[in-house]
Amino acid sequence: MRNRRVVVVMILFALTASIAPVAAQETAAGRVTAEAAGYRAPRTPDGQPDLQGYWTNSTYTPLQRPPDITREFFTREEALEIMKKAAAAESEQTVPGTVADVHYDFTQFGLDRNQGGVPLNLRTSLVFDPPDGRLPPLTAEGKRRAAERAETRRRMGAVTDAAQNQSLSVRCILMDRAGPPMLPGAYNNYYQIIQTQGYVMILVEMIHEPRIIPLDLRAHLPEHVRQLTGNSIGRWDGDTLVVETTNFTDRTAFQGASEQMRLVERFTRVAGDRILYQFTIDDPTTWARPWSGELPMMKTTGPIFEHACHEGNYSLYNTLAGARADEKRAAEAVRKSSQ
Repeated sequence: MRNRRVVVVMILFALTASIAPVAAQETAAGRVTAEAAGYRAPRTPDGQPDLQGYWTNSTYTPLQRPPDITREFFTREEALEIMKKAAAAESEQTVPGTVADVHYDFTQFGLDRNQGGVPLNLRTSLVFDPPDGRLPPLTAEGKRRAAERAETRRRMGAVTDAAQNQSLSVRCILMDRAGPPMLPGAYNNYYQIIQTQGYVMILVEMIHEPRIIPLDLRAHLPEHVRQLTGNSIGRWDGDTLVVETTNFTDRTAFQGASEQMRLVERFTRVAGDRILYQFTIDDPTTWARPWSGELPMMKTTGPIFEHACHEGNYSLYNTLAGARADEKRAAEAVRKSSQ
């Protein structure tokens, strides 16, 4: 227990150091202090704002505001205390020898959020529009589609019946880190941004998903051409990179959205070590109105590493094989009992 306390204290010290720089680096409602407001991003050789480098969007801020919180922002002291408690709880769950240590050795490789650095965010939710910090109500079509999906899952039976019953992330096809929108998970929330003349590339560490975004104002793909991560087209609006993504599939279904979802992302470098990432979701077939969220991305040290997750990996195979073995044993027990 003594060693565990030492580890937690060291992590909390590192966390406080990483999230307690000058107030100009804090984000709140997409606004920055007067000091940061005068910041001018460095330029690429072709004169565009330089977003390049390695970034993390790790956060302890939930997507939606918890029902028991009515404020839009925490104070700095409240936010720091919440982050410290969350980091301590997370560290307690990843001590070697625990169940959490079986699949991913967070403590050894530093995959958890509190070891990777977490930028301070005073928001009580990532969603800032609607003002209550919650997703808008579902439309009648959105409710019908949600009910149909739930019924399909029930009809298909247990998730171990077939590989296709598993989620895209379990099957190592697409992780939530890739999005878009790019929202963090519990770990591996790292991105590399590379700019060339006419293109921006965002490489997601989990699971090595590259998004190549043309900046030439070309038209989106034809309506019948659909992709899991959609079709992204970018442009510059002053110092902000604006990316519009359409042509999603019904398999992506971000937060229950349809394939008609339209996403607009905005990347603004507001400090040497910060990008403000904002996104707006518009899907009239799912929600009563568009909704928006934001979170900071903090500069981190590269490189990022291959997360060697692929469809047909041992975990998925073993899950299905174990389920079949259980069924075989159960059938054998029934056969013996009837003799």
